[in-house]
Amino acid sequence: EFLQLLLAKQHLSTPQSRRSGTLQAIEQLGYVQIDSINVVERAHHHVLFNRVKNYQPQWLDDLLEKKQIFEYWSHAAAFLPMRDFRFSLYRKAQLQQGQKHWFAPDHQQMREVRARIRAEGPLKAADFAKTTEASGPWWDWQPAKKALEQLFMQGELMVVRRERFQKVLDLTERALPAGIDCTLPDEREYALHLIERFLQCHVAGTAAQISYLRPGMKAPVTALLCELAHSGVLQSFLYQGQSYYAENSQWQLPAKATQVYLLNPFDNLLIQRQRLQHWFGTDYQLEVYVPADKRRFGYYNLPVFYGTTYVGLMDVKAQRDQGVLLLQHLQLAPQWLQKSRFVQQFAKALRAYAGFNGCTEVKLVRAEPTVKQWFHNEISPLLQSEAG
Repeated sequence: EFLQLLLAKQHLSTPQSRRSGTLQAIEQLGYVQIDSINVVERAHHHVLFNRVKNYQPQWLDDLLEKKQIFEYWSHAAAFLPMRDFRFSLYRKAQLQQGQKHWFAPDHQQMREVRARIRAEGPLKAADFAKTTEASGPWWDWQPAKKALEQLFMQGELMVVRRERFQKVLDLTERALPAGIDCTLPDEREYALHLIERFLQCHVAGTAAQISYLRPGMKAPVTALLCELAHSGVLQSFLYQGQSYYAENSQWQLPAKATQVYLLNPFDNLLIQRQRLQHWFGTDYQLEVYVPADKRRFGYYNLPVFYGTTYVGLMDVKAQRDQGVLLLQHLQLAPQWLQKSRFVQQFAKALRAYAGFNGCTEVKLVRAEPTVKQWFHNEISPLLQSEAG
C-alpha cells in the first residue's frame, strides 16, 4: 500500500494532463534534476515524459522563458518551481558568506563578467573570449566560465533560457519576475521547507534522506523532525533500522499501478539509491561513471518497474539519424516473461519511449538467450503491428 501511494505521489501512476501538467509535476516533485548526457533524450525531459501525458520538451523550455520555473542547485543542478525561489536564497547566502561550491571565487573576474552582462544583456560562457591555455578536465574551466558559475550559484545571475543546452544568464535583478518573495529564510524555515517538500512527493523519509547533499542541514532537520513528531504533526516509525517520518494524516490509497515504467537513472523516485534498496529491494548502479572495462551491465541503464515491482534493467542508446532505439542490454526477471499483461505493458512502454526519442524501430543487441527469444517472439510482433 505504501508503494502504491508513493507512485501516486510521484505522479507516475497519476500522470498529469498535457502542457499545464508540466508545471504541476515540477511543483509536486519539488525539483527535476538536469543532466547533460544525451545518448537518449536528456534526464529532465524523461522524468517529465513519465509524468505528463503527451509531454513535449518545448513545454519545459516555455516554463523557463515564462519564469514559472528557475534553474538552481537542489541536491544537484535542477529546475525548480518559481514559488520556491526564496528557499534558494539560503544556499546563495552561504556562498556569498564564503562557503565554497567547487572552487574559490575569482572576484576580479566576477566583476568583469558582471559588468559585461550588465552592459550587453544575457550571455553564455561561449560568448566570452577563450584563453590560450590548453583545455583540461571539467574543473579546469576558463576563468570567465568559472566566474559565471560562481555568480549564478551566489544568486547574482539567473538562467533565462538555454541555447543548445548552454545556459544563457542575465542579472537576477532583471531576470526575476516582479512580486517574488525574496525574504531570506532562517535555518528553521529552510529545514521545514526541506521536510515539507520531501514528504509531499516521497510520503516518508529519514533525516539523512531529507537533508541529502544539503550542507549543514542534517542536524537542524533531525531536530525539527523530532519536534514535529513529538507534537503530533508528523508520525514516526522504524523501518530497516532507521527512523522514518511521515505526515500524520489519513491517506487515500490510489488504484493499483499495473503499468510498466522505464525510469531514468536520475528520476526523483530512485535518485537516492538507499531508498531504492529499502523500498524496492534492489541495488541499482548507473554505470556512466564506471570505466568501460569495469561495467557489469552497460553505460546508460534504465530500471524497469512493473507497477511497484522492480523487474530488470535496460541499457539504451538512440541512433537518431537512423530512427533506431538500441537496447544494448536487456535483463528481466524470468517470472514475468510469460505474464500476458506484462508483455502488453512492456511493449506499450517501449513503443512510447522509442517515439519519445524520435525512433520508429527498436533493436535488441544483447540479452540472455531466454530473454532474447522472448523479445523476438512476444515483443517484436507487438512493436511491428503498431508501427504497421
